[in-house]
Order: sequence, then C-alpha cells, then structure tokens
Amino acid sequence: MLVPVFSLQLNNKVFPRTVAVGKFNGKQSCLVGATAGNKVFIHSPRDINPQAQQLEGNISLLNVNQVITSLACGQLDEQLKKDLLVVGTSTNIVAYDIDRNVDIFFKENPDGAHAITIGQWGELPEQLAIVGGNCSIHGFNKKSEDVLWTVTGDNVSSLALLDFNSDGYNELVVGSEDYDIRVFREDQLIAEMQETETIVSICSLDGTRFGYALANGTVGIYERSNRSWRIKSRNIAVVLQAFDVDGDGVDELVTGWSNGKVDIRSDRHGEVIFKESLNSSIAGIVKADYRVPGEKLLICCSNEGEVRGFKFSRQDSNAVAANLYKDRQEAIRDLAQKKQALLLELDHLQEAIKQSQVTNSRQNKTMVFDSEAEIPANTEIQTVLTVEKRQNNFPAHIAVKMKTSNHTIIRVVTIFAEGLFKGECLVVHPAASQVHQSIVVPIISPRDVPVDLHIQVFVGLKSSTLFHVFELARPLPIFAMYLLIENSSDQEPKGFVTFYINERIPRVLAWINHHFLLAQEYAPNSPSLYVTFLAVRNDSKLIIKMQQNGQVTIQTDDMELAGNIVQSMGKFLNIEDLQTTGDFPQELEMLQKVFSQIEEYQVARQRISSDMAEHSNIIRSFLIRAEDARLLGDISVMKRNYIDLLNLNRDLIHGYKIRSTNHEELMKNLRFLNQMVQKAGNLRIGKYKTIAINQCREAIKANNAQLLIKTIKTGNV
Repeated sequence: MLVPVFSLQLNNKVFPRTVAVGKFNGKQSCLVGATAGNKVFIHSPRDINPQAQQLEGNISLLNVNQVITSLACGQLDEQLKKDLLVVGTSTNIVAYDIDRNVDIFFKENPDGAHAITIGQWGELPEQLAIVGGNCSIHGFNKKSEDVLWTVTGDNVSSLALLDFNSDGYNELVVGSEDYDIRVFREDQLIAEMQETETIVSICSLDGTRFGYALANGTVGIYERSNRSWRIKSRNIAVVLQAFDVDGDGVDELVTGWSNGKVDIRSDRHGEVIFKESLNSSIAGIVKADYRVPGEKLLICCSNEGEVRGFKFSRQDSNAVAANLYKDRQEAIRDLAQKKQALLLELDHLQEAIKQSQVTNSRQNKTMVFDSEAEIPANTEIQTVLTVEKRQNNFPAHIAVKMKTSNHTIIRVVTIFAEGLFKGECLVVHPAASQVHQSIVVPIISPRDVPVDLHIQVFVGLKSSTLFHVFELARPLPIFAMYLLIENSSDQEPKGFVTFYINERIPRVLAWINHHFLLAQEYAPNSPSLYVTFLAVRNDSKLIIKMQQNGQVTIQTDDMELAGNIVQSMGKFLNIEDLQTTGDFPQELEMLQKVFSQIEEYQVARQRISSDMAEHSNIIRSFLIRAEDARLLGDISVMKRNYIDLLNLNRDLIHGYKIRSTNHEELMKNLRFLNQMVQKAGNLRIGKYKTIAINQCREAIKANNAQLLIKTIKTGNV
C-alpha cells in the first residue's frame, strides 16, 4: 500500500486546484503552485532559477502580476525536451520557461482561463495548451497560435485528456458550471453526461474511464458515458488524481477533500482502501518521481503549504490486507450484535401485541393490533404524474399524486432523485390531523433532463403506529414541464427551426410520447403532425409540425429549447448528420445589441488602459520632483507635488474601478456571445454542427455581426 516518505512545509498559502509538477530542466521534478501576491512558488530539491527571488531552502517565487486562475506543466514544445509552465489569468495566458527564466509567449485571452491541461488532442500533430474559459475552449500551440476553438454550454471548471472511445487519439473531457460533462473529439461534441452540480475536478484513469467530483461532495467514476459508481460526502471534494496504490497495475481514484482528508477508493466499487489527513484543506494532489529518482510518489499539498509524499510499498500492502480482513471481521461481529438486539426488540414487541390482544378481548373491543390484519395484503399504491400550471404564487410544477387502494392512509413519502432536491431527497410528512388515503407531492424540475424518481411510501392506519413501506420507481422524461394543449388561437411563436428527415410520422410520434410527460399517448387523426405544448415554466408555446415529405418544423422563441429538441430527436432517431435552417428574431436582436456593446466595451477598455499608463508616467514625474524638493529643503514644493500625487492616485483608483466594471460587463457579454454560438451549434447535428460553430467563430474574428446572424440562421455562409 502507501507509506509516507517525506513531509515539508512551504510556508506559503497555496490556492486550490493550482498545484502541478514539472521537469523544467528535463531531469528534476519540481512542485509549483499559485500563492498569495499573484506569485507562483517553485519548490525543487536544488536551485534551478537563481534569478528568481529566493526564500528559504529550495523555494523560489515567480511574479505573474495578475490574479492566477489556473496553471499546468507539460512539454508544450517537444523540441526543448523539458516541461514549460503555463499560467492562466482572467485575461491572459503565459507560457514560461523556468529553466531559462524567459517567457515563451504572452497571449491575450478575453475569455479567461479557469482550467488548463497540456497534451495532444485528437489528430492534431502538436502539443497544445488547452484552456477552458468563459463558455469556450481554446487550444494554443508553442507559437501561441489558437489552432482550435470551440464553445461549451457554460464556464469551464475542469479539463482532462483521455482516449474516450478507444480510437487511439485523445478526446477532451470538459466539466462546466451548467452541471454537464461533455466530451470533444477535437471541435466535435461526441458525448454528454448530465450531473447534479458543478463539476470541480476530472481526472483520467485507465482505458476509457475517468473520475469526476462535484461541488456538492459527490465523487464517482464513468466508463465512457456510463457511470460505474458514485459516493457523496458532507465535505467538498477539491481535487482528484489517479494512482496505483496496491501494485496491481491499475490506477485507483485519489480524492483530496476540503476537511484535509485524502482517501483512495477502488476504481471498481468505490471502497476506501487508504486514507490520510492533513491539517487543512487539500489544495492539490500530483504524482511524480519527486525526491526518489525513478519511483513515482503521490504528493499531497494543503492550502497552508503542508506537503506530504507517499510511495507504494508491497510489504506494507500485505499488512494492510491483514488489517482489512480484521476490519471486516469486526464489522461482521458488529452486525451480528445488531441482529441480536433487533431480534430481542422484536420479541418484546410481539409480547406487547399479545398482551394488548388479551386486554382488548376482555373489554369486548374489536380493534386488533396484528399488522397483517391492519394493513391488507392486497394494498396497492396508485401513482400518477401530471403537469400543473402556475397558480397564484405557487410556480408551475410536476405533481406526483399517490392514493392507496383501500382504507389505509399515507403517513410519510420520501422521494430520492438526483439534481431535484437539496441533498437529493425530499421528505413529505403531513401532520397527524391531515393524513389521508391520498397525497400530492409537487416537484419543480429546474431544467430539461431525464430523472428517475425512487419513492418510498409509508402506509398505515389512523388507529395504529404500525406501517408498511412501499418501494416505487417512476421516470421523469426529458421534457416533463410541458403541457399538451389544443391548437389555441393565440399567436404562434416567431422563432422556428426546420429540417428534413428520412423518417415517417409514427417514429416522431414515438419520440414525442417517450420524451414528454403525457397523460396518454398522443395519436393524431390527420396524415400530418401538428402538436402544441405549453412550457409551464414561462407560459410560452412550443409547436412541433411534420409533413408527409419528412419536413419537420419546431416553433418556439427559445433557441436553447429548439436545440435541445433537435439533439434529443436526433439521438432517438439515430441521425448522424443534420442540417437545419431557422430564425429566432428576439434572441438575434439581442445578439445584435450585445455585439455592439462588446465593441464599445473593448474600445473603452483600451482607452482606460492608455489613460492609466499615462498616469503612471505622470506619477513617476511627481515623485521625482517631490523627492528633489525634499532633498533641497523646499518643503512647499514637496507638499504641492505630494498633493498632486495624492489626487492623481485617487483618479487612478477611480479609473481602476471603472475598468473593473467594464471588464465584468465585457465578460457577461462574451459569455452570452459564446452561449449563442453553442445554441446555434445545437440546432445542427454531426458535421453540420461543427461547420456552424467554425463559421460563427470566423464571423466573430471578423467582427461581422451580420455574418454571424446569417450563420446562425443557415448553418453556413
């Protein structure tokens, strides 16, 4: 198993998820991470950068002069035969050669850099620094060229490269703040998994498997698109790493937690096979031949700068196996003791029931406390799912209606579902005076995703405290919050997307009946298809039409909803490539305004930056004059210059606040722009989706709003 081999204190704060390791001279591994003061610390067994500011021991600092949001190490330039350090900030990407103390490149990146990984992506011939930012993903080569760009649904929070589909090339697994895990084959989306919280960390494992961690404390493993297992903790999982702790040649999942705990779980079942604790929250976990040449170590670093290293020990593995066997034997003994206690309690209850029966018979009472007599064996729970509109101040929701088949009452209902409730569980416990044979539980689905409801219903009688538990399971379809309505006379939506498919109407009908929550299957009488839904979240209409010639039209003013329907229908009908055309006047008008605002914000940003640079030169002049006056003893001139310096400093602070506000608004608009590109891509499937996204990118580069709008409508130029 693992045994500790070293422990040290960096005496520096370490920011979460900014710890990496690299061989910056091609030989010796160094530990790096972001620390306070917009600096990167570099720790190595020997001095590798004598020009940097030395602290103590083998630690040096690298000034970045901007808030560090992410960093990574890797061979971005394979000809150098050594690792480079790539640092991301809110506006820039910097590639740094620590060994020579020089910048390889400095690249403006308005989308920011929330996550960075270095490696080969798909069939691209060179190593890339892959940067995830504001709803976008960029791939920079060693010359800082943006050779690959694509968009994703929300801010990127984690990245990992692995051969997802076993084709011999790396795919990019992307976790984002919209709770989705997406897999990109270069700029083409090939898989998507929906989770219940922000994905904070992803790490590649052996083969097609990868680990993931969510902001709500969930940790698990996927094998391709199928989840193998998951666990949930009260603490927050900060970072993941893969490491072989038992010497079987297969990596296990290492998790660093916010309470300082480090645990290692079996990659197959999620059982804890090793655990350790540091004194503060874990900031990063890496693996490298660090301090022990030729032998991989697992290195854990905390927020307070505590570092511990562990290595695999086969001798210790035997001891741990013996301890595991001992723990299992103790667990078996504990379970046996609990079993005896429960059997004893059952005997006492049966004795109490017999005494009650005797007492009641003497008093000529008909009430019997036998559980089988109280709750009939043929008791059933009838469940119905319905869609309810907004009423008064109560929002639109899905109603789970349950009713017993006889005189029994429903005492408690618990519903387990991922992503619907806080803690993934809802408990409904009516007051004793309000229990009935039926109960209605409202469920508000925040987004269009399929959900499995696991329901426990506790049924009993008013005259008894005994109850029976029913286990139920009901699936919620993807488009559950939509109510089937008659063709109303209200105005139809102006937004639409249309396309042709080689399918007959019954197949599309099957998709509708499977993916919408309907009281009964929809079966139109006419040869064509025309079905109207009401989106109960915002009371907007959704119309799906289909002609006999295969033309399908989806009418809605929500471009994202239209894209979700296209993707869902394409998956159900096994459509590999699909070209569409459409128009969404409301959203495209907003896009036109945002495009103009982005240009204005960029001009204002350049002007403010120029003014701040000019003020910096004036400050230098005032400072020199004030110091000269002080040396000459001219106090009045010195005071006047320092007063001018104070006023100028206030102007600089005010200018910085304006620049900061301008930057925030610019980021919001860029995020909206990237999300519009993502929506435009989701209106198509396969190669046409890739073409649409690339054409949108070219229109944005050319600063051509009309070309961008045309591309969104038609899918190409």
